[in-house]
Amino acid sequence: MLKTASLRPGGAGPDGASASLAGLLREWLPGQRWFAGKDRPVTDLDIVSMTELFPGCLHVLLHAAHTGVPGPDGTPPPGDCYQLLLGVREHLSPRLGRALIGRVQHGPLAGLAVYDALRDPRAAQLLLERLRHPGTAGPLRFEADVKVPVPAGLLPRLLDAEQSNSSLVYGDRFILKVFRRIQPGVNPDLELPGALAARGCTRVPAPVAWFRTTEPQAATLGVLQPYLPGASDGWALALRALASGDDFTPQARQLGEATADVHLALAAAFPSRGDADIRRTGEAMTERLEAAAHCVPALQPFVPGLRTAFAALDGCDSGPAAQRVHGDLHLGQVLRSGREWFVIDFEGEPSRPLAERRSAQSPVRDIAGMLRSFDYAARQRRPWRPEWARRCREAYCAGYAARAGWDPRRKHALLRAYETDRAVYEVLYEARHRPDWLSVPMAAIERLAVRGG
Repeated sequence: MLKTASLRPGGAGPDGASASLAGLLREWLPGQRWFAGKDRPVTDLDIVSMTELFPGCLHVLLHAAHTGVPGPDGTPPPGDCYQLLLGVREHLSPRLGRALIGRVQHGPLAGLAVYDALRDPRAAQLLLERLRHPGTAGPLRFEADVKVPVPAGLLPRLLDAEQSNSSLVYGDRFILKVFRRIQPGVNPDLELPGALAARGCTRVPAPVAWFRTTEPQAATLGVLQPYLPGASDGWALALRALASGDDFTPQARQLGEATADVHLALAAAFPSRGDADIRRTGEAMTERLEAAAHCVPALQPFVPGLRTAFAALDGCDSGPAAQRVHGDLHLGQVLRSGREWFVIDFEGEPSRPLAERRSAQSPVRDIAGMLRSFDYAARQRRPWRPEWARRCREAYCAGYAARAGWDPRRKHALLRAYETDRAVYEVLYEARHRPDWLSVPMAAIERLAVRGG
């Protein structure tokens, strides 16, 4: 394994490989869907670790530093750590053209083609073999649930859907999520499904195998789970219903029931640590609003009205007890197979610190995320159909109340605050990644700021 090495252009790593890769990665990273620093120029790249996973494939953890406003103590703005699997070959076949990062011009890798190995079926199969046979490779640890056999020879395919990570499907039987943005600690997408499976909750596919690193700090790198062939995600189903004019309220109600089932199982698996600090919650939401408005000027006229949603939390009913939650629940995070809903992707919002994502929070946060998602779906067609969204929202809350024993609609101040916080997050996300979609959360911002819900 290579020790930490500078990737600044002209820098020299222990064997020069870092300098060889510097220019290629600096140009390639900002174009990746999962790269979080698109709006912040990269100042430095540093290799955290480099391990030969198998011949011709390097596992790399890379830290990217960005320009930005220093902290109050003068410290530079924090950067991000990314996971890369880099293939290295002399000749690249035409079928791997999309995977090409570039050809190295100097150093020990001079003349070799470097590419995204997750797009290489051979490399993807060898990665699965690592997971099938638990063991180590340098600082990497491959582990598995030995009770669940994974057959050899499953053909891989990389999912091209927009997401903040990369996913490989093997033989339509398993799906491997490779986390791209890495933070120290246990990723909730391993921790929560594992705990739910132990509680007998069937709404969540259980982890089958996973891999992690021990250096420089312990962190989860990827999780293999059963794949649900023939399942459709909630977003696709909602858009299909809108296009055909079909009623989606029965599915929305059942989805509310599924959400409550998961929340109840999470509360049992991770005993409550008491009520949420509602005042601190409002202060944190206000801080996020101020930061977002600084980055997205279109938000600024609505800041005074949005603040009222957070100020209303001071002294209001704190609602249900704080507990572990999904953290980023929306129609794209649920699957329907047959007549059942399944909840996936428990990573939470990747832009938020891992400690926050693993903390106990109000389940209203998840509910607000799904309610916002119905609005997103309704706005994908012209003319906008607000009644469709309203009916789905009502049905979802009714289904949740029937299972959970409390009605989110009766927590108006709490629900408005979490919806507002979610809409602020959406504005920042769309401004950075999909500017053409910015009008969708901005319409909610205007509604929440002017009419209060």
